[in-house]
Amino acid sequence: MLRHPSTPLFAVAFALLAPLAGAQDDGPALGTQRMTQAEIVNGLHPLQDIRAHGLKIFATPFNRLDGYGDGPMNPLDTTSPGGRPTLQNNGTFLRVNGLDAQTCMECHSVRSFATVPFSFGVGGVGGSNNNAIFQPKHIDVDDEGQSGFASFDGRYINPPFLFGSGGVELLAQEMTHDLQRIKALAPFSPDTDFALFTHGVSYGSLRWDSTTQDFDLSQVEGIEHDLVVRPFGRKGEFATVRAFDVDAVSFHFGMQAVEHVGAGVDADGDGVVNEILVGEISALHIFNTNLERPEIRDWNLVARMGSHVFESVGCADCHIPQLTTRSRELVYRFPEVDTAPYENEFLRVDLSTTPAGFEAVPQGGLVVPLFSDLKRHDMGPELAESFGSPLDSQFITARLWGIADTAPYLHDGRATTLTDAILMHGGEAQAARNAFAALPAGDRVALLTFLKRLRTPETPADDLLQ
Repeated sequence: MLRHPSTPLFAVAFALLAPLAGAQDDGPALGTQRMTQAEIVNGLHPLQDIRAHGLKIFATPFNRLDGYGDGPMNPLDTTSPGGRPTLQNNGTFLRVNGLDAQTCMECHSVRSFATVPFSFGVGGVGGSNNNAIFQPKHIDVDDEGQSGFASFDGRYINPPFLFGSGGVELLAQEMTHDLQRIKALAPFSPDTDFALFTHGVSYGSLRWDSTTQDFDLSQVEGIEHDLVVRPFGRKGEFATVRAFDVDAVSFHFGMQAVEHVGAGVDADGDGVVNEILVGEISALHIFNTNLERPEIRDWNLVARMGSHVFESVGCADCHIPQLTTRSRELVYRFPEVDTAPYENEFLRVDLSTTPAGFEAVPQGGLVVPLFSDLKRHDMGPELAESFGSPLDSQFITARLWGIADTAPYLHDGRATTLTDAILMHGGEAQAARNAFAALPAGDRVALLTFLKRLRTPETPADDLLQ
């Protein structure tokens, strides 16, 4: 546009900007097309669309208009989500206790670290730079305390992948159901030990004490006394991916789920309500649990020999190669009741027919080759955290499927090789660690060859990305 000498400059500027006058200002990254729980319950969306919306929740970089971040700092509780300070008073990020990312995918995006450069994959692991630094109050970086190391009283957590999580959750549903049934029977046979055995895994035993008229839970092992199998989280804190997601969006983003704080409630005082809807958490849950499962690839004679060595030294006692479900269908529930894993069902999905692709067995269930017993074990003082919890040295048995692609290893990524990871085992795993260390070189190579055949899926969420 040319300006006539007699035309005021502001008039030209107005003419240039006039088309923008009706344009939309900054808005929430999620936009206005949001999925509700009622729509899912009433069958208004096919599974593919629900999964696609879940991917949107997983990958969208939330902003302040979505509700990203905490509100004003709460001087009475500066570590819990909602009232945390921000680093150098930047007003947005903290990093040392959450508020450390804008999307789930930032920390779950590496399919394989076995390639150079690494291979991208939606739902994958994170590198050590993605470690969550959970609720520290004191970090002595330069060893002012002269302890010989940088002391830290929080938890340091390397992000795991989400592949195959639907099969793991289905197992946990069935195992919890079995354990609750055993618990319900015990009072009818007082002073009798009831074995807490399900799907090939023992969680000890319990009895109903006729003297105290209460449960004797002193022989329960590897699980909380409520007998809920919680396979998610390094300590086994969450029974379902949904429960993990609600906690994660709050910790990492300061995004408060409606199911946690209530509809129309601005619990963190950041000026935004209904930050994550119930239907959006459902979509995220359904997306995550229908991701492809890990698999075994490039199987050969040396790997087969290594699998036998793996069992002979005792690794398979806790890293059980596979567990089998009774059903093929994962039941989605809201609200979730941990001790009643089939209550409040709103959807069920056959995990043998979705991208999860679990192998069906003739009896009606699925094979879940996870290499875990979904049980907590004491791993000894060398791996213990310094959070100040009775569980500092206890961790749920790591699922080894996909391990060839997911270095670094252990709960905080301290082991950069598989050999390092095995040799750092202690506590209940000390005997297996010692047996591995004593192996002839050929057997150790065979065992590691076997582990390097446990691969992540090659094209996760590919049908949604095309």
